[in-house]
Amino acid sequence: MTDIEINRSVKARPIQDVADQLGILPDELLPYGRLKAKVSLAVLARLKSVRLGRYVLVTAINPTPLGEGKTTTSIGLAMGLSRLGHRTAVTLRQPSLGPVFGIKGGGTGGGRAQVLPMEEINLHLTGDAHAVSASHNLLSAFVDNHIFHGNDLRIDPNRITWPRTLGISDRSLRQVSMGEGIAGRTGQFVITEASEVMAILALASSHADLRRRLGQIIVGFTAEGKPVRAEELGCAGSMAVLLKEALLPNLVQTLEGTPAFVHTGPFGNIAHGNCSIISDAIALRCADYVVTEAGFGSDLGAEKFFNIKCHLSGFKPAVAVVVATLRALKLHGGGGTVKVGTPLPAGLTGPNQEALAKGFANLEQHIANVKAHGVPVVVAVNAFVDDPVAELEWVRERSRQVGAAGAAVSTHWADGGKGADALAQAVVRATEEPSSFRHLYDVAWPIKKKIQTIATEIYGASGVSFDAAAEKDIEMAEQLGLDHLPICIAKTPLSLSHDPALKGRPTGFTLPIKEVRMLAGAGFLTAVCSGIQLMPGLPKRPAGERIGINPATGEVVGLS
Repeated sequence: MTDIEINRSVKARPIQDVADQLGILPDELLPYGRLKAKVSLAVLARLKSVRLGRYVLVTAINPTPLGEGKTTTSIGLAMGLSRLGHRTAVTLRQPSLGPVFGIKGGGTGGGRAQVLPMEEINLHLTGDAHAVSASHNLLSAFVDNHIFHGNDLRIDPNRITWPRTLGISDRSLRQVSMGEGIAGRTGQFVITEASEVMAILALASSHADLRRRLGQIIVGFTAEGKPVRAEELGCAGSMAVLLKEALLPNLVQTLEGTPAFVHTGPFGNIAHGNCSIISDAIALRCADYVVTEAGFGSDLGAEKFFNIKCHLSGFKPAVAVVVATLRALKLHGGGGTVKVGTPLPAGLTGPNQEALAKGFANLEQHIANVKAHGVPVVVAVNAFVDDPVAELEWVRERSRQVGAAGAAVSTHWADGGKGADALAQAVVRATEEPSSFRHLYDVAWPIKKKIQTIATEIYGASGVSFDAAAEKDIEMAEQLGLDHLPICIAKTPLSLSHDPALKGRPTGFTLPIKEVRMLAGAGFLTAVCSGIQLMPGLPKRPAGERIGINPATGEVVGLS
């Protein structure tokens, strides 16, 4: 059966039953049909004094372009913990329309480890992403309208930093010529998931905090170098209105009925890569275990989880799960290459102990990255059907030898929660160990020192180079008093370095920073590596080519 057929074959529980499992009251639920709902923030006030559940992060090694199953592992682990009798919830990001119609074809898990309703989660869900785009573009329109009508704030048209946004990957919009009234000006689009508004929605703790953060957005500068913020344009209130319901997290369920929150969607490579603080805050008050996923590897989503998200929320992870597959480890060991749309080479799918042993260095770095934050590590070896058993066991045993608190082979894709029993047990044991969670750096450090610390300690770089534009950006951030903010580095997910061709555990490279963006509303600085685009492009054969509607039944086909 295909993923979509499996998803449709399940008899789902009414969403109120799922909410009841978490102790969410009927008047705290805003249903969107029978299988999804938004959850009122009143839950936080009612349960403000309860003891928080155990916070479990799922991250990974550097993946192949096909991904290594972080989402399926997160879902499978949550179902496995439920099978052990623990009240559990999983918190995930909402899939982006860009990858859904581009490379991935879907982002709700796979096999027997999925959340449902698949079609609605993959497409519009409750409209949050559209609200982000509308809110963002309203501010863009206000900026240009202000200049057209006299420009009382003296905004320099050549120093406008606020782009426009779109939820679909479209490389032709990376640079555009602007229209009427501002001759010769160019601008750009970023994908919605890279919008500062998406970051704000994910990091805001309340409607009041959302409104405050929106007002702090810097849209550009005057000729004298004075920053101009959304508050000065009179736009922040309207932006907050467009996001009023989008701030409320979305409740759905896994194939086995485990509660799942799906909310916000910042990418892990060009944004901070984690679901909303609010969804985690509600889940931690309603469940014994909360499994949350961070985008891509520990060098991206997990590092930002620890040093941006947890810095703001104050929540402390009890354990982190690092997902690895044999094929990705062999890729990092020189066993072959992966190209979307073509069969995997035998060097990645068949027995290849030499490549596996060499590529294990990548996993070893990711284990070290998590431990650098004082958090115990459990390695999840995500098994495919034909994986050699001896190689799976070798990775499991070797992971323990290099410092993992536990390791388990998991078959959740094929077997659902039952296939994650060993992983769930390992996670429970690891959460009973002492966790001395700590941040990698002090936010009071100078900007360059924070970037260099991430580059050297998490990526393995020998140093960092800063383009002239980045030097200027850093100087401006210091002048504006934004040097105290945490750092979000935008780089490739396919390598520990900035270069996707550098596999394994590279050393001796210099991380190139071409610009530093000031996201004053979100509350972090984004250091952009050379070669990174904030608007992705579609592949040669987009997944959207196979997505459509069955004319006989009216059902969506082609999602995966």
